Amino acid sequence: MTYVYLLGGRTVIPPGPRVPALVQTARFMAAAPSAFEAYHRRYGPIFTVRYAGFPPEVYVTTAELAEQVYRTDQGGGHAGAARRDFLAHLVGEHSVLTLDGDPWWRHRKTLNPPLRAKQVAGYHDDIAAIAAEKIASWPLGRPFALRDRMQEITLEIIIRLIFGISDAERVGRLRALLPALIQTGGSMQVAMLPDRLRGPAARVPITPYARFLRLRAAVDTILFDEIRRRRGTSGGTDVLGRLLDTGLDDQEIRDELITMLSAGHETTATGLAWAFERILRMPEVLERLPDDEPYLNAVVKEVLRVRPVVYEAPRLLDSPLRLGDYEIPAGWYAGPYIPLVHRDPAAFAEPGAFRPERFLTEHQNRGWMPFGGGRRFCVGAQLALLEMRVIIREVLRRLELAAPDQAPEARRLANVTLAPARLTRVIARARTPARTE
Repeated sequence: MTYVYLLGGRTVIPPGPRVPALVQTARFMAAAPSAFEAYHRRYGPIFTVRYAGFPPEVYVTTAELAEQVYRTDQGGGHAGAARRDFLAHLVGEHSVLTLDGDPWWRHRKTLNPPLRAKQVAGYHDDIAAIAAEKIASWPLGRPFALRDRMQEITLEIIIRLIFGISDAERVGRLRALLPALIQTGGSMQVAMLPDRLRGPAARVPITPYARFLRLRAAVDTILFDEIRRRRGTSGGTDVLGRLLDTGLDDQEIRDELITMLSAGHETTATGLAWAFERILRMPEVLERLPDDEPYLNAVVKEVLRVRPVVYEAPRLLDSPLRLGDYEIPAGWYAGPYIPLVHRDPAAFAEPGAFRPERFLTEHQNRGWMPFGGGRRFCVGAQLALLEMRVIIREVLRRLELAAPDQAPEARRLANVTLAPARLTRVIARARTPARTE
């Protein structure tokens, strides 16, 4: 049975499951992809989900409805406020992810120059060198989880090219601390911990939140010292060096550095894992890679369409929002559920097919939102896309990869990402020298 709310005989609030919010939260944490697909089948393109301790959230599943939500960036909705409860503990109050209005615009304008396509293209050779260095240590002839290896590469890129840290001792400490910080800070036990419970949790040393606070303090000690040490010196090609000349204070720079870590480490590694999970099961696609650059770019975009890493991009409404026959109240969240938007047949012909050619022959922008949409489109998108292209190319030029099991890997919620359930299991073999020339 479908339940709706009525006001004056008119349907105003989208339907959704009627079980308690705590049960809905548990189902989300245990099996988010299957839960949302079931809601979509039962309730249609707009449905409401309730999470314990937070306002209700209305999800939309078509490109047209997603565009209506994103238009609230011009007034009526706040992306920063929507993320603040879940991310501010990690990225801070001065992050482009958690700010709104003029402060957000100031930070966005500051981050745009060092992260635009022309600037990040200068990192191409450095990314390739880092990838080659890490690939050389991969095991041969036995299965391993590719996503873990991709996280090592993307972490090194952040430490060297974003943070610009070269001191061996600091690099070693950050290699240990940063993955633990992201894993703990992005876990559901921490990210979805209501604000009123964080104080008590911080006082109990064994809680995940208390462990997160210790990790954050250790990372902050290194970052603030690095920022202070480099103040007044000549800049550099790394992002930190460029931010030091922008007028941002130490706390603001720290928050944006952690933002780039949070938005570009696990997410890009997961996108790379999905890329190989897909192409290793499609020999006709694999055959055209890695030397066909336009096709490689199209493959990356199609991977991010069929297997988006980030599942939502919500807005917190400060005024009612009309979506079809429904009216979403102020104080609620509204956002696209991106995996279902990417399967909208009105936006993508044959949405269930893996067809990179759609990004070669069509002007395919509408409905493609692996980096969000509206004014809050991810500022680091160009760097992420460059990393994916370069790393895929370096792997394929050096190794022959095979999937030990040809069955597709299911999706599972891993922190804030939708990851391959087996983390993309592969077997690697050295490629003959002829392919590496």
